[in-house]
Formats: sequence, C-alpha cells, structure tokens
Amino acid sequence: MRINTIVYRYIFKEMIPPFGINLIFFSFIFLMTQIIQIMNLVVNHRVGLSVIGWMILYTLPFFMEFIIPMSIMMSVLLTFLRLSGDNEILALKNGGLSVYNILPPVMLFCLIGALLTASTALYGLPWGRMSIKNLTAQVASTNLDIGIKERTFIDSFKGVMLYVNKMDSQTRTLSDVFIEDQRTQDAIITVVAPKGQMESNPDTHQFLLRLYDGTINQVDIKSRSVNTVRFATYDIHLDTRQALAAVALGPKHPEEMSLTEIRQYLTASTEKNSKYYLTLMEFHKKFSLPFACIALGLLAVPLGIQSKSSRRSFGISLGIFFFLMYYMLLSAGWVFGEKGIYPPLLGMWVPNLITAGAGFILLHRANQEMPSPFSTLAAGITRIFRRLRKSAV
Repeated sequence: MRINTIVYRYIFKEMIPPFGINLIFFSFIFLMTQIIQIMNLVVNHRVGLSVIGWMILYTLPFFMEFIIPMSIMMSVLLTFLRLSGDNEILALKNGGLSVYNILPPVMLFCLIGALLTASTALYGLPWGRMSIKNLTAQVASTNLDIGIKERTFIDSFKGVMLYVNKMDSQTRTLSDVFIEDQRTQDAIITVVAPKGQMESNPDTHQFLLRLYDGTINQVDIKSRSVNTVRFATYDIHLDTRQALAAVALGPKHPEEMSLTEIRQYLTASTEKNSKYYLTLMEFHKKFSLPFACIALGLLAVPLGIQSKSSRRSFGISLGIFFFLMYYMLLSAGWVFGEKGIYPPLLGMWVPNLITAGAGFILLHRANQEMPSPFSTLAAGITRIFRRLRKSAV
C-alpha cells in the first residue's frame, strides 16, 4: 500500500470524531436559542411533548444548513491543530510531503459535508418548513390562543376579523377585544368588549369566544342604519377549518419551495419585487452554503498548521472568528441582496470567494513555511497580557 494512501486514510479518520462532536454540540447550542419558545408552548399552551419533539425535528434542517459547514471547519481545524501540536505535520514534511500533498483527504471530507448541506438545503429545508407550518396550524386549531397575537389583526377566520390587546395564556382570558363580523349578508357587525374568555371543541374545530360587558354595533348596508346594543354576555363561534385550508393552499414562502418551484416562480415572475429578490436569494443560498464547506475547510488547514508558540485555544478562537466573519458577510449580503441594492448572486457568493481566497493565501504561506501573521498576533497579545499582569502585581 502506498504511503500516501495510509496518510490520507489516517487524516480522514482523524476528522470524523471531531465532526460528530461538533455536530451534536452546535445542534444543542442552536436548539437552546429556541428553549424559551418551547417552554412557553409547554407551560402556557399545554402542548404535548410529542408535538414539541416533531417541531424540533422539523426545525433542524434550517439549523443544519449552518451547523454542517461550521462543524466541517472546526473538525479540520482541530485535527490539524492536534497534528501540528504532536509534530506529525513536521514528520510528514520531513517524509517528503508538502502541505498540498495532504489536502486530498481534507477536500474529500469537505465534499462529503457539501453534499450533506446540499441535501439539507434542497430537500430537508422545504420539507421541514412545510411540515412545521402544517403542524403549527393543526396545533392552533385545538389551541386558539397559540394563533392569537396581541395587538395584531387576525383575519384567518371566515368573515371574522379579530383583535386582542392583551391575552393571558394560563387562564385563556382576553382583554380589550375587537371583532368585525361580516358573515351576515348586507350587514357588518362590530363587537367591542373589555374582557373575553376562550373555550374550544377540538373535534369540530369550533371555538367559542365569550365576551363580557361590551357593545354591538350593527350596520345595515341597504338601509344605511346603525343599531347599538349593550350586552352582559355575548357568544361568538369561530371556525378554524378555513385557517387550516389557507395554510395548505396558500402561497409558499421561498424556504418552503422546492428547487423546481423556485425556478418556476423566477421564470414566471414579471415584477422584480421583494419576494422576487427573496426567492432569488434562496436559490443562490441552496448552492452557496454547500460550497462554504469547501471554502471554510480549506481555510481551516493553514489555521491549524501553526507555530508551536501559538496556543491551541488561540487557533480555535481564530476558527470561530473567521466563521463569524463569514456569517456576517453572508448576513450583510442577504440584507442588501433582498432589497435589490446589488445582485443576489454577489450577496451569496462573495463570502465564499473571500473565505476561499484567504484560505489559498494562508495555505501558500504555510507551504512555504513563512511565519503566520496570526502567530505574530498571538505573541503580541501574550506579551501585552504579561505586562499587564506584572504592572498589576
């Protein structure tokens, strides 16, 4: 067996355990950002744990678009930090291998990550977004308070417009309720009440909204007359079946579209409005994020091959710094591209080009054994801290 094949297999296997650990770690971190919403659903809205589990599963594809590239970068970085720290990189160089000679297993590893990210972006994300959209609608059909937002006009119900100033999810009590009911032909009924209570029947998708101490204004369109009635208790029935149908048949968000649907929309669109640019951004994102695995992985190699004077924690900090820089560039590109300030193609691909360019430059310097600018930076920071400690003593 050729020596190169043994080295390639060894490096490739070394990257697998860090990738699994990073994937689990970053998935946990991303899910922690949703913990407040999850606890709110469980405590205030009494949503079952099985529903929460499905919601987490449907949300994962969105996170994985970013978690996989980051995990690929950190896995390559940690592997080469260890190889460099154990002088294995030096041994390989003494054996006649250059930095470029040890790139094939890294590129293969990054390519596998790119394929995983592409599968997530092309198939997992639309599936997850549509699934959680439908699940949320089904949960809202049995828990109306989930679908009600304070100080927001809600028109999901057939012929009824609902507005609630404040809501108590625990007691299902509403404050300052406004309802416009157009279900009666040739009449518009407006109901205003300072307090209300919700009751539901999940089997029939019917909700009873009981209002207290309010007024009813009925406008007769034909006779142009207005009747005002005060009431102590008033019941109004709301049907959620139309809301469920609107979710299933309504227009899709670009993240919910398949690649074919995105192409069809872009081809058929005659007006370059905000949705057009948003959809075009989503189209480029489905390919730019998978390529980020290659760009970030390439950058991680020279970051990992550091001088012995650099601490391992400093190398990890550099990796996190460059990923955050990549994410900031991507976010800025998304904002400007979505508004049509400059082409979405640039917004989604410039971060990759900058990252890959930096990787090639640093890789060349590492191959030529030129001193790393980051090692000099680390030494300077270390000297500053030492002086501060001495002055403090």
